[in-house]
Amino acid sequence: MAGAASGARPGAWTQGWWRGARIIESPNHGPRPDGLPIELVVLHSISLPPGQFGGDAVEQLFTNRLDPSAHPSFEPLRGLAVSAHFFVRRDGEVLQFVSCDRRAWHAGVSCWQGRDNCNDWSIGIELEGLEGDVFEQPQYLALATLMRALRRRYPITLVAGHEHVAPVRKRDPGPGFDWSLLQRLLRWRLTIFPASLPGGGGAP
Repeated sequence: MAGAASGARPGAWTQGWWRGARIIESPNHGPRPDGLPIELVVLHSISLPPGQFGGDAVEQLFTNRLDPSAHPSFEPLRGLAVSAHFFVRRDGEVLQFVSCDRRAWHAGVSCWQGRDNCNDWSIGIELEGLEGDVFEQPQYLALATLMRALRRRYPITLVAGHEHVAPVRKRDPGPGFDWSLLQRLLRWRLTIFPASLPGGGGAP
């Protein structure tokens, strides 16, 4: 398959860490099941406080340093231990919190194409943004670069949103995310993407 791990560029990855990202290590991760290939990318959106961009609250959340008293919206997050592998800021900066060889805690109870426990076989990417709102051009460009690098390193065959793998609980990244633009930037087969993209093959 084009873009499979055999085509990984030397030096692009070190033990699951991508050289294109700024590393901020999260303690919230665990081992993946032995022998299970990483085939899915799950896209999310997050902003803390909601709709406010550019601060470090997301980094604090993923590293268990968020003060729940700092903003009223943080209180429901008290004691929450979560993480994603990557976070793409509005200006296109990419942060990495968990090695892709490890299981980040991003999807929760989830299922895609009949397979449960998406965290076991996926990579989670958070986009700085408000659920349902639009995203910035630098984010799409950075996301496409990251996803190409991921597909060169891992046997990625599917891409979905959090809203697709956990539709009862989640709505991110939401209708403001331009799946068609991402597909055009990547030039990957439509069958890799959710059915919400015309010609997409994914289904809950």
